[in-house]
Amino acid sequence: MRIVEEFHREVRAIEGTWIQLSDGVRLSAKIWLPEDAESDPVPAILEYLPYRYQDGTADRDALTHPYFAGHGYACVRVDMRGAGNSEGVLLGEYLKQEQDDALEIIDWITSQAWCSGTVGIIGISWGGFNGLQIAARQPQALKAIVSICSTDDRYADDIHYMGGSMLCDNIAWSTYMFSINTTPPDPRLHGDNWKTVWSRRLKGSGLWLSDWLEHQHRDEFYKHGSVCENYDDIKCAVYAVGGWADGYSNAVFRLLSNLKAPAKGLVGPWAHKYPHFAGPGPSIGFLQECLRWWDHWLKGIDTGIMDEPRLRCWMQDPVPPRTYYAHRPGRWVAEDTWPSSEIVDRRFFVNRSGLGETGEAPAAMEISSPETVGIAGGIWCPHGEDPDQPSDQRKEAGGSLNFDSGFLEADLEILGAPIVEVDVSSRQETGQIIACLNEILPDGAITRISYGILNLAHRNGHRNPEPLVPGDTYRVRIQLNEIAHRFAAGNRIRLSISTAYWPVVWPSPEKSTLRMAAGTATLDLPIRTGKASDQDLREFEPSESAPPLRKTVSREPSFEWTAAEDLANGVVVSRQWFDEGETTFDEYDGWKVDSTHEEIYTIHPDDPNSAKCDIVWTERFSRDDWNVSSRTQTIVTSSATHFHLEARLKAWLGDDLFHEQEWEESFRRRLV
Repeated sequence: MRIVEEFHREVRAIEGTWIQLSDGVRLSAKIWLPEDAESDPVPAILEYLPYRYQDGTADRDALTHPYFAGHGYACVRVDMRGAGNSEGVLLGEYLKQEQDDALEIIDWITSQAWCSGTVGIIGISWGGFNGLQIAARQPQALKAIVSICSTDDRYADDIHYMGGSMLCDNIAWSTYMFSINTTPPDPRLHGDNWKTVWSRRLKGSGLWLSDWLEHQHRDEFYKHGSVCENYDDIKCAVYAVGGWADGYSNAVFRLLSNLKAPAKGLVGPWAHKYPHFAGPGPSIGFLQECLRWWDHWLKGIDTGIMDEPRLRCWMQDPVPPRTYYAHRPGRWVAEDTWPSSEIVDRRFFVNRSGLGETGEAPAAMEISSPETVGIAGGIWCPHGEDPDQPSDQRKEAGGSLNFDSGFLEADLEILGAPIVEVDVSSRQETGQIIACLNEILPDGAITRISYGILNLAHRNGHRNPEPLVPGDTYRVRIQLNEIAHRFAAGNRIRLSISTAYWPVVWPSPEKSTLRMAAGTATLDLPIRTGKASDQDLREFEPSESAPPLRKTVSREPSFEWTAAEDLANGVVVSRQWFDEGETTFDEYDGWKVDSTHEEIYTIHPDDPNSAKCDIVWTERFSRDDWNVSSRTQTIVTSSATHFHLEARLKAWLGDDLFHEQEWEESFRRRLV
């Protein structure tokens, strides 16, 4: 990445600005803007998050916001109510209060002398979500957003439930927010009031996982903040960005299909990071691409960006299975419209003998996977920095039904969502089916290309699930994640079907046995024929950024991930250890941060209710002789009828225990 030291306009940073809301709560913001913005006002770009601008997002903020400011924008990075250096208490994600506060923030921004009156919003993940949600509230000054790694559907395409099955990320993500909500504001900004702000945060934020375990279906809880409920609410221009290695690429395609407002889509090979520094590479000049977007929509400059194809994607080439890729080979392709009339489904029949062009005589095949199938599936939302992506799928083959194509005579490229349809019956009232699309390489290694999950009780929708009638046959549809991939000539396509995918999703209440009808089952692949116009696409510029943050690292980050079977009792333990290191942020007067966490997932292959998730986070903040710390622990287990949740929180001021709280709750399983 090229570091830009000098910009068109000199930049100054204003740290610790207070934005007072109508209810008296003050939000803390850091602002970057051109030195002369008061005399020559500029459009503003808002990023609005709970992740602590002083340390949590400080690295990426330093790369991004001064860059935009140097090109004539005011960048405003706001800590959300109850987070970072802001006052108040954060009670949950994507609340109406969060959106109401955002509308007041935008009004405050446009009232400043340095703002020309127009605003854009940029954000990744939470910031991408609330960009869409705030756009749906239609503030007059908001003209455009850039929404990265986000979703329009909080139930079916977020960290909570996938296909109606509970993601283990539902637990892991909640533990992160549980920990973040224990962290203090900076006494340097708050003076003697810092302890009161921290105490209210510790006592009031609650345990969000309780809400997420209580709401297991698509009810009003998840409808709120899901802009897919009414795409027409969004009037401003939307640039939707995703990555194939990330958990959030599907929304790009739904937004392009449904928005009436001006919209563009971009999907690269990336994991859950900004595309100017994301892995796997190649990274792109994403900040320059954003400037073309902002200049068009916020300054009225014709940059040509809206004359280019509506959707641009990285067509991935075959690679050996790896849990980490620095780079994914491929090429950029584009579609002028989405959905594209030039993409045509090719149907494969799922026969007992393999994938074929025609269906064979129906044949019943049973599958009852070990609960450990999925151990090679990586995590739902990889970040691309650690070995968190799927490994060789040969590890999963023995616990799955596998259907292979013949050796491909020519390359086969797909762009879109593969679809599996199959007739199934169950011995139980509940169960889940997982479909993995894989590529078998010449040496026998198997790379996962895409996958989909369906809780069979949710076969007719997520709002009112229905139990299965044992022995009855159901035609079900499993939509796999959107993907662009080239299957190489000489390789084979494999479809794998299983009834478990741990620790990506929580197991069914009972060990499931499914009978599927081979011969009538189908796999539809969205085939894209190469276009000469792909060669004429405008090249992205090389990655650029502002200079990195000044900081001192006294302990480097480290990561461990192991999975092992206890041969005495058959229990399989997957352990992840994250040490974020110890860092001193020089520009914040020696503000030092130290964070670690450990995730342990335990299960027996024959017992779905042996599943256990145990996650511990520690946080430490210090400056000179002042220090605070916290430790949170979350344990989730289940029976056939209930989820069981235990949680503990301890926070210390120096060596003295400042706050302690425990939770122990159970939640009836409702067809999940």
